[in-house]
Amino acid sequence: MSTRVNHFQTVPALITLLSEVSMASHKSSLDAAIKNLVEIRASQLNGCAFCLDMHVKQAKLRGERELRLYHLPIWRESPEFSAKEKAALALTEALTVLKEEGVSDALYRATQEHFSDVEISELAFAIATINAWNRLQILSQVLPGSQDKAWGLDRANLN
Repeated sequence: MSTRVNHFQTVPALITLLSEVSMASHKSSLDAAIKNLVEIRASQLNGCAFCLDMHVKQAKLRGERELRLYHLPIWRESPEFSAKEKAALALTEALTVLKEEGVSDALYRATQEHFSDVEISELAFAIATINAWNRLQILSQVLPGSQDKAWGLDRANLN
């Protein structure tokens, strides 16, 4: 895999704006563990190697248990996730792999059982933001792990 366009160099103002949205999303009222799960699951679904690598390492550094990381692809069947986390993951999948019907009323009602309107909006922004980053990194083809030292992700000891 070779790096193609470097958006950080070609459109730094746009990257700065997307980074600001990401930072604001991370400062939201959503639980940090849920944000980690959303970033990892969307990156899995989108096939973004760089983002998946980065967010798994970040989650590990933030205390996420490895078994939960391994169980993310099977979250529906796994006892490792709470009902609230499963609602967030269901919405993540619905907003990442868009279907013709969009988000069903049933899924929206299930999300409302665990999240306030503000939290649903914050969750939607977290999902939208990681999807934007995924798409930019997929186009760039940045090598997974290539930024580990710069971002302190080598401390995750997942080599």
